[in-house]
Amino acid sequence: MTEHPAPAVAPLLIACSHGTDNAQGRREIDAVRAGILALRPELDVVEAYVDVQEPDLVDVIASLPPGRTAVIVPLLLSVGYHVKVDIARAAASRPGTVSALPLGPDPRLAHVLQQRLVEAGVADDDAVVIAAAGSSDACAAEDVAEVQAVLGELRTGLVRPGFGSKASPSVPEAVAAYRSGDKPTRVALASYLLAPGYFHDQLGKARADVVSAPLLPSPVIAEIALSRYDDAVALSQGSSLDAAPCPRPCRALVSTCVRSGSAQTV
Repeated sequence: MTEHPAPAVAPLLIACSHGTDNAQGRREIDAVRAGILALRPELDVVEAYVDVQEPDLVDVIASLPPGRTAVIVPLLLSVGYHVKVDIARAAASRPGTVSALPLGPDPRLAHVLQQRLVEAGVADDDAVVIAAAGSSDACAAEDVAEVQAVLGELRTGLVRPGFGSKASPSVPEAVAAYRSGDKPTRVALASYLLAPGYFHDQLGKARADVVSAPLLPSPVIAEIALSRYDDAVALSQGSSLDAAPCPRPCRALVSTCVRSGSAQTV
């Protein structure tokens, strides 16, 4: 009788979020993990966080079964400290563990932003500020710029970025820049945030005419998370999805790049 090898077990997917004290925000992230499982029920999906909530990513990595491969999928919209340091170190601490890219940039996110603006009653020609959390990492701003470019193609009105912290312009500064023009302008904030929480709460102080809801709930987030997982698995198995050096303009401004053909963010 011919013996057949046991089918390979798919790498475990660690859905790693920032963490929040906001109860609705926690429910939305829980729903993302549920959405991933609904799309890919054969996967083992584990929750982890880099701040605020537990289980902490470091503890999750330490508790993985010996020999089990794993992919950390950052449920984050841009690169930054958590991706390049916290998640990268956690991945590097254990053989067989790799990190995927964050959710953004992705054209699908711009389409969700536009959907939220329409739901909030924002006219197509209203001025829009994409309100992102912000990071001191130059590539995080480039991530937002790529989504901004796609959103700009979906609208006739002006679109510019604004950041909650560590980057310029701030969200209030971006709103004020529109107000300073000669022509009165209706300004909307497109909340480029996954879920309710501290940064979304701050948007109400920016003096915009309207603030859209965060990206979640949306099935798109789980779909993108699985795309990132699949890309990381392919890279870890030797497939060359993006072997060329990163061509983005921010590459020369940062010491660590996550988009240069490596499944490890180190």
